[in-house]
Amino acid sequence: MRARAARPVPGGWTTRRWLIVGTCAALVVLLALALAGGWVFARSSRLTDNLSDSDTPALVAAAQLEDTLVSQETGVRGYGITGQRSFLQPYTDGLAGQRKDTAALRALLGHDTRAVHDLDALLSRTEVWQARIARPIAAAPPGAPVALATQRADEGKGEFDAVRGAANQLERTLNQRRDKARSDLRRADAERDWIFGVIAAVITALTVLIFAGLRRGVTRPLDLLSGDVRKVAEGDFGHRVTASGPADIRALAADVESMRERLVDALAFSDSVRGQLDEQAADLRRSNAELEQFAYVASHDLQEPLRKVASFCQLLQRRYAAQLDDRAGQYIEYAVDGANRMQTLINDLLAFSRVGRVHADSAAVDLEALYTRTAESLSLAVEESGAELTHDPLPVVSGDATQLGMLLQNLLSNAVKFRAPERPPRIHLSVAPDGDDRWTFAVTDNGIGIAPEFAERVFVIFQRLHTRDAYPGNGIGLALCKKIVDFHGGAVSVDADHAPGTRIVFTLPRRAEEPDPVQEQQPVAERPGSTGGAAGEGAGAAGAARTPGTGEDDGAAAGSGDGAAPDSGIGARQAGAGR
Repeated sequence: MRARAARPVPGGWTTRRWLIVGTCAALVVLLALALAGGWVFARSSRLTDNLSDSDTPALVAAAQLEDTLVSQETGVRGYGITGQRSFLQPYTDGLAGQRKDTAALRALLGHDTRAVHDLDALLSRTEVWQARIARPIAAAPPGAPVALATQRADEGKGEFDAVRGAANQLERTLNQRRDKARSDLRRADAERDWIFGVIAAVITALTVLIFAGLRRGVTRPLDLLSGDVRKVAEGDFGHRVTASGPADIRALAADVESMRERLVDALAFSDSVRGQLDEQAADLRRSNAELEQFAYVASHDLQEPLRKVASFCQLLQRRYAAQLDDRAGQYIEYAVDGANRMQTLINDLLAFSRVGRVHADSAAVDLEALYTRTAESLSLAVEESGAELTHDPLPVVSGDATQLGMLLQNLLSNAVKFRAPERPPRIHLSVAPDGDDRWTFAVTDNGIGIAPEFAERVFVIFQRLHTRDAYPGNGIGLALCKKIVDFHGGAVSVDADHAPGTRIVFTLPRRAEEPDPVQEQQPVAERPGSTGGAAGEGAGAAGAARTPGTGEDDGAAAGSGDGAAPDSGIGARQAGAGR
């Protein structure tokens, strides 16, 4: 696939920047409106407080002050007419009330210079009236009408009218002050209502703007992008992904488009590779067909000349034995033995090539029954060697019964074959669960063992660790075992730490519904020289059998025995296993 150049990063504002700027602007506007509203609310509260705590109480105090002055005038006038001291009580109370109301007014008026000036004018006119009229009359002796009251009656009336006028002026000033405060309060309330209305309108406008901005700048571009991506995901790989909206969304769209283009390239490359694989598969099918033809030729046409060579050599030996010397007889024996080994080798190669090709059916395989049949087929070798075979309770696995029978046949026959001459063979097949998905099996013997440096080599086809004279076989048995285990999805190896003897460990997949075997059960043992299986089962596991006339069990493959001379040993089922 061709490499694509990096796309340039789109310019402009990103969604985060738009959100930050928009949020900051909205916060500034809202803060300004909040400050304006707070100022209007504080002003309204202040005007309300002034009206209720200053203006109205001042007007009440002015009215009370006027009442005290009227009380003084009434008391002085009554005393002047009657000369009775009891008439002076309103005058005396009025003086006390005047002082109290004057102090209250001064406290309430504060810095209102106009009202203070009117109050001072009222007090000045009051002082003139009191000095000229009230105090001289009140100081006159009681008991008789006061002559001074009669003498100054007109003057007293004029002075008190001036007091009344000053009091009225003060009240007018205070009324004007109260009316102004009320007007200011109404105006402040109107401003407050207007400011709060503006705040509500601004908040509504900001909400609409935010919704419209998110719709135009975020959700709509994302909807377009998701629609394009959905079309590509549904299989329309030629549909281009268009970019719109803020810079980061356009960058995301550009990345998705770049990924789509790479995916298109990958699909094109995959189609090309698939075409090549199809061609290779066709070649492989052709090769398998040729291999099938070769197997047919090898199992029939190639073996027929070997049988003829061996048969006629033996006939030559029997008919002309008197005319041949010992060396000629030895040569004939060499020819027969070579033909026999060639036929065994052909059978082994056929068995090796058939793994995963001829017998490839997967079904439930009862390894317990399969082991019994395999041990039964090895009964002659077991009896001759005095071997003792034992095994754990074996599970049911999924696989091909024929191939698994070949696996057990090769492993057990090898354990019998490669025994130590100084002790009888002890062979045990153990099994243990390995996690939830596989079984671990081990075939353990006390034979001659395998050196650690040869632990990998023994699984290579035709690799022998001993001469054919010492241990017969073609060196294909463990290679066949490895191929069978690999075909079943497992692994096989030599336990290099085991001594004395050999331990071959292999794994097989575990069936999902398969329970664990009873681990507490004692291993099943076969008595020496017997298979320990049910009688009458019949020899032969998975098509493997003993080599007639030799007592040797290798279990690699099965061949055809028709047309051979009776004593040649050619055509019998043979096992070419060997380490």
